[in-house]
Amino acid sequence: MMTFGLAGMSYPSLAAMVDSIKIRISREALHYRFTAAAVMFMKKCVTVVLQKKADALHKIDANMVRHFKKIHIVDSTSWDIHPSLKSVFPGSGGGASVANCKVQLCYEYIQGIFSFFEVLSGIHPDSRYSATLPDRMQRGELLIADLGYFCILTLYRIGKRGAFFLSRFYIGTTIMTPGTNTPLNLLALLQKVTVDAFELSVLLGPQKNNQVTCRLIALRVNEKVANERRRKLLYNAQKKGRTPSQEHLFMAGWILMVTNAPREWIPAEMVRPFYSLRWQIELLFKQWKSVLAVDSSNTSKEPRLQCELLGRLLVASLIQQIHAEANIDLWNKKRKEISFDKLYKRFQERLFLIKEKLLLSLLKAEIYIKNEIGFLLKNCRKLVQPSRNTTLRFLEFGKTHKIEMLKLEPLT
Repeated sequence: MMTFGLAGMSYPSLAAMVDSIKIRISREALHYRFTAAAVMFMKKCVTVVLQKKADALHKIDANMVRHFKKIHIVDSTSWDIHPSLKSVFPGSGGGASVANCKVQLCYEYIQGIFSFFEVLSGIHPDSRYSATLPDRMQRGELLIADLGYFCILTLYRIGKRGAFFLSRFYIGTTIMTPGTNTPLNLLALLQKVTVDAFELSVLLGPQKNNQVTCRLIALRVNEKVANERRRKLLYNAQKKGRTPSQEHLFMAGWILMVTNAPREWIPAEMVRPFYSLRWQIELLFKQWKSVLAVDSSNTSKEPRLQCELLGRLLVASLIQQIHAEANIDLWNKKRKEISFDKLYKRFQERLFLIKEKLLLSLLKAEIYIKNEIGFLLKNCRKLVQPSRNTTLRFLEFGKTHKIEMLKLEPLT
């Protein structure tokens, strides 16, 4: 009931739960079954599912991902919860939420599965969580994360483990020229260059003992995009009673990326398609909320909130493993893909029926799922649009404009 049955409910009230399991139990009795022991049991179930990532799983075979053992995409999503839970899951307060729940997720792209996820309070910043990521990385693996996780020490530790990173550049970070270790004025450099795209080698950070050797790739955006970015900068700054710096306003005209991966593995002209892999995790968050309704609980009891959330995430993990196996097989054989959106929606329509069969017999549920998967997958393929490649097709077939490699003297 706490997995397939719950994920099939848009509004998981106690009455709905009691009705779904069809046994003689009152709502009050069910309420008191949400305990710390129940949460521990759900966590163990999730651990079992996540550890079922057998090495026998196939891996996506695409031209630009073959160099990496794994590609970890990390991001977080959060939502407001019942104010009574503010002592356990505090929000930012003030004009923001009183109580807020956040989930940190790592999606491993090559095998198409969840590596891990953690449930935290909404005030736990991504920048602090960034410090835990190097210990999860192994030699030859790549981490892709957004700007909220940018931390020089994190990038340094990733490099020391023989792993790689791809990240947007945090404006204001000190950069030095390799060899001479003299400061490089990036703003002055960008104001003088006439090309629309270039790459140069830099050192991140002023401290020699933990400087990060990497490549900085700069891509000029068109004026329409740049002006929209500046508008958002001004709007967000005004909301906080601030004024954006001229440096930030100028930099809005550029996409700035840093990576320590070799140029042969991630050519500069493929940095944007590679970084766009990060949107895969945004698509997953959309399915979590719009299809599985992970953010729909309105309980004021922490154990019940935890059980409901873990149950839905467990179902998401199972659906993701089904997607991974089918998608990799379809891509490697036919260069076609399975849609997240379509598969999650089709499964959600059948979750209550799966729950019914599980209550009767595990074997019957297993047979039903196996029979349904083949039918589902035929109707969940992505449509191939010749004029618009998917990210995976881009990494396999496409290339963007040529990037120049600049060898410039430091500007002060």
